[in-house]
Amino acid sequence: MKRLKSIGTNLTPIAFFMMILIGWQYIVDKGIIARYILPSPSDVIITSFRIFPELKPHIMTTLEEAFTGFFIAILLAIILAVLMDSFALLKKAFYPLFIVSQTIPIIILVPLLVMWFGFDKLPKIIVVILVCFFPIVVNLLEGLESIDKDMLNLFKSMKANYFQIFKFAKFPASLGNFFSGLKIAATYSIMGAVIGEWMGGKDGLGVYMTRVRQSFALDKVFSVIVVIVLLSLLLFKIIEFVQYLTMPWIRETK
Repeated sequence: MKRLKSIGTNLTPIAFFMMILIGWQYIVDKGIIARYILPSPSDVIITSFRIFPELKPHIMTTLEEAFTGFFIAILLAIILAVLMDSFALLKKAFYPLFIVSQTIPIIILVPLLVMWFGFDKLPKIIVVILVCFFPIVVNLLEGLESIDKDMLNLFKSMKANYFQIFKFAKFPASLGNFFSGLKIAATYSIMGAVIGEWMGGKDGLGVYMTRVRQSFALDKVFSVIVVIVLLSLLLFKIIEFVQYLTMPWIRETK
C-alpha cells in the first residue's frame, strides 16, 4: 500500500503536467492562439532538437558560470554561518544586512555589475553568488541553532571542544536545513547566470535568448526556457542524490 501511495504521489504532477501540454497543443492547433504568439509544445520540441548543436556552447558557458557561482556561494555561506553561530555579535551585525540585501531586485544590480566588471563571466558569477548565498546561509544557520540543548550540554560535560561539538553534533543536526538551502539555491543558480547574461556577453543561454527574442523567434525562446528548466531540475536532483548519500537516516522514512 505504501508503494502504491508513493507511485500515485509521483504520477499526480506528471498527469497534471501532461494535461497542461495537451490543452496547450489543442489551443494552438485550433488557431485559438496564433503560433507566432505562442508556439505549440510539438513546435518547441522539434525546434529544441534542431537548434541543440548551436545551443551546446551556450549551455556550457551558462553551466560554468552557474557552477562556479554556486560553489563559491556554498563556501561563503558555510564560513559565515559558522562564524555567526559562534559569535552572537556577528549575527546581530550581518543578519539584518542579509535580509535587506534580498529586498533589492537583482535585475537592478546586474547593469551595475556589468559597468564595474565588464561583459566577461565575472559579473554573471557574482549574480549567481548573490542569488544563491542567502538561502544557503539562512537555512544552515537555523540548522546549527536547532541542535537539542540537552545534547549540547552533554558534549560540554564531556569536555568536548568547539570543533568536536560542531563535527559530531551541530553539523549533522543541520544537514537537513543545509540541503534544503542547497536545493533552493540550485534552482536559482542557472536562473542567476541567465539573468546576468541578459545584459550582454559573447555567449550563454541568456545571450542566445536575447538574440532570438529580438528576432521574434518565439519557438527558439521557448526551447531555451526548456533547457534552463531541465538544467535546473538536473542540478536539483544531483543535490537530492548527494543528500541521500550523506544522510542515510532519511532513507528509512522514504
